Amino acid sequence: MEQKVKMYTLSTCSHCKATKKFLDECKVAYEFTDVDLFQGEERAAILEDVKKFNPRCSFPTIIIGDKVIVGFKENEIKEALGL
Repeated sequence: MEQKVKMYTLSTCSHCKATKKFLDECKVAYEFTDVDLFQGEERAAILEDVKKFNPRCSFPTIIIGDKVIVGFKENEIKEALGL
């Protein structure tokens, strides 16, 4: 069964872009939220979500199934996806 992949990213972050490119190359479907494109209460609410997974609130924060990976860690991502 395919794991659900969700990411919290920044539109300007090179690591976030690399992660998206990597997932695209692996033909993995994912949802992402570019946190910096939101403002005010909406952004605050998203950051609260990020903190549940990654208290340091750094990017990218990647959720694969029940596993959380912080940063572009190719091997950990592959392992979590079973690639």
